[in-house]
Amino acid sequence: MTVSIPSLASEARNGFDKVFNLQGIGFHVTCPNLSSINQLKIIPSGLTIDNSVIKQEIDGVVTGAEIADLNSDGSPEIYIYINSVGSGSYGELVAYSANNKKSLSEIYLPPLSDEKMNTKGYMGHDEFAVVETNFHRRFPIYSEGDSNAKPTGGIRILQYKLVPGEATWTLELIDSFLY
Repeated sequence: MTVSIPSLASEARNGFDKVFNLQGIGFHVTCPNLSSINQLKIIPSGLTIDNSVIKQEIDGVVTGAEIADLNSDGSPEIYIYINSVGSGSYGELVAYSANNKKSLSEIYLPPLSDEKMNTKGYMGHDEFAVVETNFHRRFPIYSEGDSNAKPTGGIRILQYKLVPGEATWTLELIDSFLY
């Protein structure tokens, strides 16, 4: 079952369609954002070996995207921000790295359930951003008894750096801030 989207930012409501370019590599990111389940499409360009289109079903809508080179290796990454439809707006990241400008590999963001200490009071409303050479995930903290519309526990920011993993790139938690 899909749900119509009553109150998201106009860019999310009207679909997402943007082109990003950095260091000779491009990404055309599109998503219709018509319901709670959508088809994300990433069209890479400039890669020397494989520019295959990536199509992926997502649970939510694309609310933003950024291109960056967090590991400063001369090959950019694309970070696509997804929020679920509904009162929680739970966040998800879809991200890919251009490997030596040849092909793409997925970037893994560990689930928040791995971060028990940093997610006490978490109820969604995620925001993502590239900040200098780090990746940030930000969300309000709900105290006991808070309504979904009025969190009172502050804002938690999780800061990650991009590191090579066994088979793919990983965003590794390096710091946590509560404001």
